[in-house]
Amino acid sequence: MVDVTEILQHWYAGRPKVEVARSLGVDAKTVRRYVAPAEAAGMAPGGRPVTEEQWRALARQWFPQIAGTGVRQVSWREIAVHHDRIAALVGVVPVSVIHQRLADEQGLEASVASVRRYVRAHFPAGARPQEVRMARPPGAPGEEAQVDYGYLGLWPDPSTGRRRRVWAFSMVLPYSRHLFVRPTVSMTQRAWVQAHVAAFEFLGGAPRRIVPDNLKAGVCKPDLYDPKINRGYAELASYYGCLVDPARAYHPRDKATIEAHQRYIRSSFFAGRSWPSVTAMTADARAWCTQVAGQRRPRALEGRTVAEVFAAEEAPALRPLPEQPFEPATWSRPKVAPDAHVVAGRTLYSVPWRLIGKRLDVRATAAMVEFYLDGQPVKTHVFQPRGRRTDWADLPEGKAGFFMRTPAWCQSQAGMVGPACATLVGELLAVNALFRLRQAQGVLRLGQRHGDGRLEAACARAIEAGDPSYRTVKVILAAGTEHDGVQLPLHGVTAPAWLRGPDAFGGEQR
Repeated sequence: MVDVTEILQHWYAGRPKVEVARSLGVDAKTVRRYVAPAEAAGMAPGGRPVTEEQWRALARQWFPQIAGTGVRQVSWREIAVHHDRIAALVGVVPVSVIHQRLADEQGLEASVASVRRYVRAHFPAGARPQEVRMARPPGAPGEEAQVDYGYLGLWPDPSTGRRRRVWAFSMVLPYSRHLFVRPTVSMTQRAWVQAHVAAFEFLGGAPRRIVPDNLKAGVCKPDLYDPKINRGYAELASYYGCLVDPARAYHPRDKATIEAHQRYIRSSFFAGRSWPSVTAMTADARAWCTQVAGQRRPRALEGRTVAEVFAAEEAPALRPLPEQPFEPATWSRPKVAPDAHVVAGRTLYSVPWRLIGKRLDVRATAAMVEFYLDGQPVKTHVFQPRGRRTDWADLPEGKAGFFMRTPAWCQSQAGMVGPACATLVGELLAVNALFRLRQAQGVLRLGQRHGDGRLEAACARAIEAGDPSYRTVKVILAAGTEHDGVQLPLHGVTAPAWLRGPDAFGGEQR
């Protein structure tokens, strides 16, 4: 149980109630409850001296339910039974573990706070020293903005009939508590940067310092002294003249103001409401920031609303916005594939084939996609949402022509093989060129497998046989009969069959 006289003595000595609660291991509400009668009696810290006996008398008067000296000896008597066990564990494990083991193994019913006070009184050398927590000093107007993503909940999307997870990008100015909220169903790097641009437009200016969390959209690698900022996020900060100062990993107190607003945003704006679209939700969030969140009267603002303090003191202190809004860019570092294409977003873009196997820096905006090697630009494409975008000039001349699959290229390649091949390809493309273009490509590909000499001979034999087709040329090459004498077609036997030669029939011809 709490020693009331100890609480009163600490408070009367001038220590803040929160500090008294932390040092004694009790709840702050408990300290306020026991100090309230002293304040009602007109007592204040730093007054005339009060002895311990006088405090005990006052405690018995104000709290008659607490017997004796103001201490519930029941807890300490129960704890004292395990004094030797506690002595063996102090300094080896935390006090919370000592309490847990005594509760599990010995059935101790005293609270962990009582055990802490017992250890502090009987084993001062082994008790944990009090941790000194330094709060950030209050910043000047326009000095800082804290940003974070907070989960709002599930939203039934009327357009799809499915429930979607919704997050809220939120930015707060700690000085005035002015708040900006933007719902989103996508937490990509581009969405993160776009939300910042919208927040600066809503505020009418930019703060000098931004304190984000260490999410991947903003911070590539968290580090206490040298965090690696995402390049797109760094471009935004440079454009608006802001310093990005990420909070330390697992230290929510570094951005305590925005952390404290997450539950308020979820309950006041999102809970129990529905919207026909994300666009409507975003518009309502902007109005809510002005009409609801902006009309709050936090205790720290001494009765003034958030909007009043922001308009009077913080808005003039923000950095002015540039004339043109920032164009968000997404950076990535892909590797050039063997087909001389690079993945950027959901699209494949071609780059010069000599860069195959190298890693490029890719900067993608809503209009252009730029490719850099060691800081030097090597290729630029117009942005395409998805699919494949190829500049045939990026591929080797032979490969480019093959993949372009034009009749003119096929005829030129066939002419390089020989006159028979050129004649056969010309006959294929004479009628329905687009429909028979694949056959012409197939004939030329046979030359890569069997050689141009054999292909030329096979084309000549197919023409003499009266069947200049891809299948006939392929069968001739497979049978190896491109240099045999020409036979006349046999009655009832198709050309691909007899072109294999008479030995393939295994019997006497009639």
